[in-house]
Amino acid sequence: MRKLQAQGVHHITLVGADRNTSIDFWEGILGMPFIFEQPNLDKASESHLYFDPGDGRLITIFTDENRKPDPKRTPTDVGCVHHIAFSVSRVTFLQAVERLDERAIKHSGVKDRGFMDSIYFEDPLGLLIELASYRFEPPAGHTHADVLMEAHKVRVARGDYNIAEIHLADAIEALTERSRSTLSAGREPKDPYRKS
Repeated sequence: MRKLQAQGVHHITLVGADRNTSIDFWEGILGMPFIFEQPNLDKASESHLYFDPGDGRLITIFTDENRKPDPKRTPTDVGCVHHIAFSVSRVTFLQAVERLDERAIKHSGVKDRGFMDSIYFEDPLGLLIELASYRFEPPAGHTHADVLMEAHKVRVARGDYNIAEIHLADAIEALTERSRSTLSAGREPKDPYRKS
């Protein structure tokens, strides 16, 4: 038996209402360019809209002009999607509350997640959307996932409850030490300001 090795999210497809509701939300609020449209090849009565979330992947929506937006919260039963999180730059995140408020979109306010900050709100169809902004940049040659895995190991070894900034900083240092060599005799911290 062998794995079917995934290499990233190709796309996520959601069931939408009418076409304009999807375009107005995904492009008009979240800034995702509407890049193409074709019929839903499995259901001719629907359109299939494609949006670019910014990383070359796709968010797609099945729309039908006979469906009307229903803002009640989407189900969160077992097997259902709880929320979708989108990465935003730090400067955009710092504007999120103001930009949601100016549209009178109810939101959670900023949530401290230790390794990132988040804000939650619902789309016009009741799907919970998260805007997430990492508090760190991974060292060259590493991903955010590499840093989080290393930070998890540091956190567990120390018996701490959740990942915090100290774990991230120590993880970045450890990854850097393992991936870059030095001519120095030792890599322990030093104090060049000590008095002779």
